[in-house]
Amino acid sequence: MPNSLLSSFEFRKALGHFTTGVTVVTVEREPGKIHGMTANSFTSVSLDPMLILVCVDQRAKMLRLLQKKKRFGISVLKQNQQAVSEYFAKREHSLEAEQRLGIHMRRTLGGVLVIDGALLQMSCKVIASHLAGDHTIFVGEVQDAEMNEGEPLVYFRGEYRKIARHS
Repeated sequence: MPNSLLSSFEFRKALGHFTTGVTVVTVEREPGKIHGMTANSFTSVSLDPMLILVCVDQRAKMLRLLQKKKRFGISVLKQNQQAVSEYFAKREHSLEAEQRLGIHMRRTLGGVLVIDGALLQMSCKVIASHLAGDHTIFVGEVQDAEMNEGEPLVYFRGEYRKIARHS
């Protein structure tokens, strides 16, 4: 097999060929106020115990919050929540922008703030973290989950997509 050297741009483009769901990771930075981050680097790890992982860039504000708070929410977005994804992908957030976009938070049974109306909402507790290149992998133990009806927001080749039923 030929040995190929990819640039980081080419590597990112190559990974874009893998379809992912879109999630928002949330941490309560102070009482009633969250910091959120859009993440498609999210996956299940184990059924027993129930574990997930999320990868966070070393430069992200989320990194320090997860290291400090050790509790976070995962909101798997619905296909009509693209604006929510785009908002939390930005570095700066404001209450005014959240109100304009109609973003509402709610507490899970475990007391973690998540995005109201998402397809899936989970409360997680950080049980491990691993430095890997320019990211940290956080392993979270799922404390509770609430599922809602709807279709997921998906991302493929740098664009948001919709799932179509195969006929």
